[in-house]
Amino acid sequence: MGFLTGKTAIITGAGRAVLKNGRCGSIGYGIATAYAKEGANLVITGRNVKKLEDAKEELERLYNIKVLPIQADVSAKSDNLAVVQSVVDKAMEVFGRIDVLINNAQASASGVTLADHTTEQFDLSLYSGLYAAFYYMKACYPHLKETKGSVINFASGAGLFGNYGQCAYAAAKEGIRGLTRVAATEWAQDGINVNIVCPLAWTAQLEQFQEAYPEAYKANVHTPPAGHFGDPELEIGRVCVQLASPDFKYMTGETLTLEGGLGQRP
Repeated sequence: MGFLTGKTAIITGAGRAVLKNGRCGSIGYGIATAYAKEGANLVITGRNVKKLEDAKEELERLYNIKVLPIQADVSAKSDNLAVVQSVVDKAMEVFGRIDVLINNAQASASGVTLADHTTEQFDLSLYSGLYAAFYYMKACYPHLKETKGSVINFASGAGLFGNYGQCAYAAAKEGIRGLTRVAATEWAQDGINVNIVCPLAWTAQLEQFQEAYPEAYKANVHTPPAGHFGDPELEIGRVCVQLASPDFKYMTGETLTLEGGLGQRP
């Protein structure tokens, strides 16, 4: 039994994705796998129903936990309050508690310069990332207060370093960083642990990009100083497991930057 047995985690953007070698191929699914290994029941959301159902089948079969997959999309044209509240209500109906909220979902039109970015592309990043984190945090707050739970959000080096062609993505991630710090300040008195991770992982999307556009990959993607990209499950997922530990209750509001599996607090 893992130390998360009997607890419930909501993970957004956690549909199944795998690398060619069969290992976890996305941050969301890597986190879900790490949490499943520790015995947590999971509520996973995303836009792709098949990926969610595939995740449910594999995680329940391998780790003897329960997974509730829910198609949910926070966007400019949705009743987002209702969308998110429905996810939270279903989680409570099925599991009766929420111990961890992980806001991982994020879409963007990366590669489009600021001058060429459309309002629709900017909205895509802000709604899927920043607004989604805002709505999920508000909806989960009373339940996390009850369980003295944890919130783990995701930012990015794109905002920290001003990556070319990622204006909307960077804006969303910097907004999430600010939101996280405020929540850490306001919710500490409620016993809610709030942290943010800035990850760099080897994913199925990056693997496909390397194969399809080898020259562009060589010019734009650089190996971290540690010599490798973070593993979505063994490094990033395990960090997220540790951030749900009571040992981290006095470390709220930290920014954890993962460079190839090495964590540091800048």
